[in-house]
Order: sequence, then structure tokens, then C-alpha cells
Amino acid sequence: MLFSSTTFLFIFLPLVLLSYYVVPRFLKNAVLLLFSLVFYAWGEPVYVLLMLGSIVVAYLTGLFCDREKRKNKVPLIALITAIVWNIGLLMFFKYANFFINNANSLFDLNISPLGLTLPIGISFYSFQTLSYVIDVYRGEVKPQRNFLDLATYVTLFPQLIAGPIVRYQTIEDQLSGRKESLEKFSRGVKRFAVGLGKKVILANNIGALFDEISKTPQAEMSVAASWLGIIAFTFQIYFDFSGYSDMAIGLGKMFGFDFLENFNYPYISDSITEFWRRWHISLSTWFRDYVYIPLGGNRKGKVRQCVNIMVVWFLTGFWHGANWNFMMWGVYFGIILLCEKLFLLKALGRLPKVIKHIYALLLIVIGWGIFAFEDTSALIQNLKNMFGFGGIPFTNGSADLFRLTQNAVLFGILIIASLPLFRKLGEKLAVRLPAVYGCVIEPLCVAGLLIISTAYLASNSFNPFLYFRF
Repeated sequence: MLFSSTTFLFIFLPLVLLSYYVVPRFLKNAVLLLFSLVFYAWGEPVYVLLMLGSIVVAYLTGLFCDREKRKNKVPLIALITAIVWNIGLLMFFKYANFFINNANSLFDLNISPLGLTLPIGISFYSFQTLSYVIDVYRGEVKPQRNFLDLATYVTLFPQLIAGPIVRYQTIEDQLSGRKESLEKFSRGVKRFAVGLGKKVILANNIGALFDEISKTPQAEMSVAASWLGIIAFTFQIYFDFSGYSDMAIGLGKMFGFDFLENFNYPYISDSITEFWRRWHISLSTWFRDYVYIPLGGNRKGKVRQCVNIMVVWFLTGFWHGANWNFMMWGVYFGIILLCEKLFLLKALGRLPKVIKHIYALLLIVIGWGIFAFEDTSALIQNLKNMFGFGGIPFTNGSADLFRLTQNAVLFGILIIASLPLFRKLGEKLAVRLPAVYGCVIEPLCVAGLLIISTAYLASNSFNPFLYFRF
């Protein structure tokens, strides 16, 4: 079930909100758990059992990982069990066919692919349960002895299927001691409306342009069209995923939770290092805390640090999907980050800000050009097209001009929405005209976003969600 669907907006969400606020305090987590299971089972009823199995494993291994109460090897065995279970699930469901297909190609084998459907959200809830057990083992959190509370944490529908990756230590106290309020609920509705607008009004519309260009026959392509398509995808993936994160954070607030931010205007970055501090923050910090630092981080010399960076970025690409393009994408950014760490950042520091920004945006767009195509031949052809080696003209004249003029206003809105201009304007109005802004301007904007988004949903069947595949 998509957040950006009429079923969710007009049936599921009203029902869960009504049920949640009607029941007494001790039943609220039970209501969230029940509706979260329904939410997940809406698309994949069989895989609910798999997720429940992960919860049981996390609960039991978490109890046995408590080193304060167990001084023998039991905590380590429990930790290894949790790692094997979660990584094993990912390897089996997400990567088994990838390895089989590559083995068939390399060694001329004829092993039949498993034909498994990828469980929605498995990458996210596996990382969440794994981080919980690791944190218990490290002594950073106490093991959760209430199974219902742990199950609520893992299945919580706002962040279940596409993040952000909410770590247990972030909401440990909120599971039993959160406070709902009208003020927090209203902030949640506002944040949800912003996210819905990003997804439905912006991401879907610009995504239609990328979809059209990516399906254009090679004989009708041009260099300009290739760049226009990848720039469209650059905006689509940002507004799609950050919109989903906004909706998740907003829904969390409606139920009294405070999730950490997942995006911070990444396209204003002046370097790739800065970009990855602003993009998908929950994933970057997860790999930093559970892979990079345990590998030694920057504590064991430059060579070891460089190796650690490349390992992290190969795994980051691999996490996104069982295709070579994702691994290429991870290695691509890993190499750039390595260069910036060793010498590029110092050189960039001497350049004008506009040059640094162009440098970052150019590398970001090329990176999305790798990410966008899971088919390797299509990826290579598109990169050739972008850089003039595809045997196509620079422009197709009227066709490219038509696409550009038809979407000029949309591109203008996308650029403005990628900047913190609206946030800063709202902050100034809230200070200078608090009553007018709080009682008139903000409610009208939220209502307008919800109405326009709903109208788009009713009239437009193009409503993909990119991060479901991860």
C-alpha cells in the first residue's frame, strides 16, 4: 500500500488514527502493531511471517546479548546468530538470483533461478533489527523485554517499507513514554502534506519525463535528451524518496513519535562529501556506525582508511540492489569520496562557491545516470549518449526544444523546491507575522497541497515509488 494512494489516505489512515486515539494508553502499541501488519500484508501477506520471524530472532538474541547479565560466550553467539539471520535473509531473497545468473554466465551452468519475489522493505527492517541487537551487545541500549513494544518498533508502518532507517536507540523511550499532542499532530499533518506534494505533484510529473525519454528509441535520441532525462531522474529520485521520508516523519508525529531527519537539501552541496552528509542520512550513519568504524575507520592509517571507505561504498551500492549498476554506483561515489578525502577537498576549498557547486551537481547527475539503469547495456548506452559517443546528434531540434519548453515551469519549481527558500520564508513569516502565518497562511498551504495532491492521484495513473525495489 502506497502512502500516495487513495486507499491509504481515505480508508487506512483514518481508521488507524481513529482506533489509536480511542483506545487507552496500554493498547496504543497493540493498535499500531495490528494496523502495521495489515499495511504490510496488503501487498505481501505471505512475507508477514518472514518479518515476524525476524522480530522473534531479534527479541531472543537481544535478550541473550545482554553482556551485563551474561559473562560467558552466549552474548557473542547471540550476536553472530542475529547477523547470520539478517544477512542470510538479504542474501537469499535479494541476491540469490543475482549470484545464480552470474554463475550461469561465467561458468556456462544451467542453474534455474529461484524466482523469488523480493519482500518489500526487507533491507530496511533487517538493518533495524540488526542494529538493535548490535546496540544491545555494545551496551548502548537495554534489551527490550516487552515483545509487543519491539514488534511495534520493527513493524511501525510509517517507516516500515522504505525508511528512514529508525534505530531502536532513537525511539527506545518513545515506545512506552511518548506524548501525543494537538501541536505535534498538526506538525505531523503539515509534514505529511509536504511529503505528499513532493511525491505526487513533483516526483510523479518529472518522473513521467524520464520514463518517456528512457523509452525513446536510440535512433531518435540526442545528447541533450540524454542529459535532460537524467536531470529529470535526479529530481524524481530526490522528491520521491525525500517526500516519502517527510510523510514517514509526519505520520510518526501524528502518533507521538519523533524520527530523525533523512534529507537536508542535498542538492545545495559543494562537494560529494557534503552531499552524502545530506542524502539518506539514516543509511549513511548506519554504515558509518556499523561497518566503517568497526573496520577501524580512520584510526589505523591512511591505507586502511582508504580500504574501509571503498568497502563501505561497495556495500552501500550492493545494499541498494542485486544489479551491477548499483555496485558500480557505490564504487563510483567511493572513489570520488576517496579523492576528496586525500586531496580534492583542499583544492576545492580554493575555488569560488559556484564552481564547487557545479562540480558537485555534475558528479551527482552522472552518478544518478549509473543508478537509473539496471540493465547494463542500457546503462552503457546512456552514458555513451550523455558524453557524445553514442553516434547520435547533439540535439534533435524541435523534439528537444518541445520537451524543454513543456517542462520549463516544472523544472523551475523543482529547482526552487530543492533549496531551503520556502523553509526560510516560513521561518521569517512565523517570526514577523505569527498569528497570520500560523492561523491563515500555513493552514491554507497545507490544505492546498492536500487538495492538489489528491486531485493528481485521482486523475493520474503514473504513481511509481522508486525505493520499493530496495
